Parts: sequence; structure tokens; C-alpha cells
Amino acid sequence: MSGHLSLIQLVVQASFLVQIIIGLLLLASLTSWAIIFRKRLLLARARREADQFENNFWSGGDLAQLYRAVETRGGATGMASIFEMGFREFARQRQQGAGSAEVMLEGARRAMRVAQLKEIDRLEFSLATLATVGSTSPYVGLFGTVIGIMSAFSALGDVRQATLASVAPGISEALVTTAFGLFAAIPAVVAFNRFADQVGRLEVRFDAFMEEFSTILQRHATRGAAAAPTVAAASVPPTAPTGGRAR
Repeated sequence: MSGHLSLIQLVVQASFLVQIIIGLLLLASLTSWAIIFRKRLLLARARREADQFENNFWSGGDLAQLYRAVETRGGATGMASIFEMGFREFARQRQQGAGSAEVMLEGARRAMRVAQLKEIDRLEFSLATLATVGSTSPYVGLFGTVIGIMSAFSALGDVRQATLASVAPGISEALVTTAFGLFAAIPAVVAFNRFADQVGRLEVRFDAFMEEFSTILQRHATRGAAAAPTVAAASVPPTAPTGGRAR
């Protein structure tokens, strides 16, 4: 308890500029912790949804039904969004009689790539803030320490005999900003590295899914490119591909 009171006293007795720096570091720390909790929930949900969708996709069922289920729910994210955009573009290409299987497949791949980029951007949102807090907070704290030490030594100009007892309080107040800088930086750096790794792993999963789904669409386009059925742009062709690992 005395340690907490001592820390509070050091902050209260610090110069106004040092107090401003400490306030900025506390604000940065609170901001980073808010991002950490929110991002942790977001990425956990993204992994859970990806696992669930992959189970449904590779269950061997009709992908047309899976597409309708995803479209009906609306607001698809992650792997489901990539699947929805790719399947929709594939159906639109078939309705317009795009011609060769390569043209239909390339259109579906472009749509899936756009959906993937949007999803990665959503998952990476606010990670730059964590990186900024983690990289700049120690320097901000060090700046406060320098200001505090300069003020402490400046105050010794009116003292005839400088002793450790007269210097120690000012230096202690100054070093508090370094501690606050590290307090803000360390969790932000750890969280950024962890979340960046998780987003990278999800991106790899999305890439693998796009390749496997493209293989399924390619087989289907090669078989059924001769007569494209008349369907709405957002509908699914009657001869829709089914799930199952590509062979």
C-alpha cells in the first residue's frame, strides 16, 4: 500500500510537463488494452467461424444449399464471405455465358481475392495502433525522464551543497515516466506480435481454401461450360458443385 502511495506522491509532486506526459502514457495504455480485449474476441470468433464453415464445406453436401444458407443469413465474414463472393461470381459468369472455363474461374478467383482482402483489412484494423504504442511509448517515457532530470538539476542551482537526499526525489519523479512508458509499451508489443501471427495464420487458411474451392469450380466449369442455365446473377446454377476434397 505504501508503494502505491509513494507512486502517487511522485506523480503529484512531478512538474506539470511530466504530469502531462504521464497522462498521455496512461491514455495510450488504456487505448491499447481496449484494442487488445476487442481484437482477442474478434480473432477468436474468426477462427471459430472458419472451423465451422470448413466442417460444413467439406461435409460432402450440396454447395448450392450451403451458398443459400450463407446468403440468407447475410453479413457473412471470413471464409464464408470468400465462398459467397466466389460462388456468386461463378453463377453470374455462367448466366452471362462467359465462355471458357478459364474465364469463369478467373472471375470467381478475383471476387474471392477481393473478399479476402476486405476480411484481412477488417482483422488487421487497429493493429497499427498497438504497434505505434509499443514502439513510441518508451521514447515518450524517456523524454519525460529527461525533462524531470533537467528540472531536478536546475533546482539544485539555488542549493549551496548538493547531497543525494536533495537530488534523489527529483530523479525518482523523473524515472516514473520511464516506468509508465514501459508499462504502456510491453503489453502492446506482445499483443501486436500475437495478433499479427494469428491474422497471418488465418490468411494462410483463406489462401488454401481459395485454391481448393477454385479446383472444385474448375472441375465443374469444365464439365458444364457447354450450356449455361438461365439463372439470376445472385442465384446458384442447378448443377452446382458439391463439397468434398479435390482429387
